[in-house]
Amino acid sequence: MAKKSYRQAVNEAIQQEMRRDSAVILIGEDVAGGAGAGGKDDAWGGPMAVTKGLLAEFGAERVVDTPISEAGYIGMAIGAAAGGLRPIADLMFNDFIGVCFDQVVNQAAKYRYMYGGQDSIPLTIRTMIGAGLSISAQHSQCLYPVFSYFAGLKVVVPSCPYDAKGLLISAIRDNDPVIFCEHKLLYDMVEEVPDSPYSIPFGEARFVRDGGDVTIVALSRMVHIALEAATILAEQGIDCEIIDPRTTTPLDVETILESVAATGRLVIVDEAGPRCGMAADIAAMVAEDGFSSLKAPIIKVTPPHSPIPAAPNLEKLYIPDAARVIAAVHKVMGRKD
Repeated sequence: MAKKSYRQAVNEAIQQEMRRDSAVILIGEDVAGGAGAGGKDDAWGGPMAVTKGLLAEFGAERVVDTPISEAGYIGMAIGAAAGGLRPIADLMFNDFIGVCFDQVVNQAAKYRYMYGGQDSIPLTIRTMIGAGLSISAQHSQCLYPVFSYFAGLKVVVPSCPYDAKGLLISAIRDNDPVIFCEHKLLYDMVEEVPDSPYSIPFGEARFVRDGGDVTIVALSRMVHIALEAATILAEQGIDCEIIDPRTTTPLDVETILESVAATGRLVIVDEAGPRCGMAADIAAMVAEDGFSSLKAPIIKVTPPHSPIPAAPNLEKLYIPDAARVIAAVHKVMGRKD
């Protein structure tokens, strides 16, 4: 099995689905190099070069550069989906959702419900999440909790190349609108990924690491922070089980509850904010349905309730790290640092 980066896995998923189904199209800003800019076609492939090479194979009718108008091209993608196509719309940074909020949450999300299930919107919106590149508060947020609030949207947060390919193929084939969140610091991560197409079902969490002392639920890049912490904790005699939900809507609550029933302790690591975020949501669900299993209070490891700093030293303090996860695990275990 070939080793591929997260970036290559996403590109391959799009390529294979476009080959399989002529209704699949890709639209967004700079996905084909910047239409009308006078530069070389396919020079960009998006800001992280994820879609590079697709224009040459599928042409400008299926790989479409758009003006810098998220309201315009997301609205166009919704219309195209209603008309029988399967668009993949590149929102670039998830922070830009405010520009096309009505299109996503009032049109795409509610379409099937409002039409009594007679029609659907098979739309995938790819977007980047996460801090770590010091590119300011308007380009570094994790807004999947916001998307997860709205019934009718499916929300995906893959943490590794293997999951990125399989989950994206599932998203493109899904008949509902899907928000597919790619963490910008994961694009260079490499692991074995099959060459042939495969799909991963939504709503099925992944057991990243088995353990019997503490359950750690982590999302997206925070899975790797949790693994780093778990390796150190194992040397201290604490065995952590790590669960990656993969999708926030649908959310595999059953797997989380089963793990907490076995360990009796829960730490949730999330790069989204502490208020009304996935960490708060998961903690509430476990407190409601798994309270009798808990041997200690649930602990959330999140950034502070603050805009994301651009200064590298402050941004480093903002993002949860292994040391904070270790401290949280020590606390639920009743240990003093």
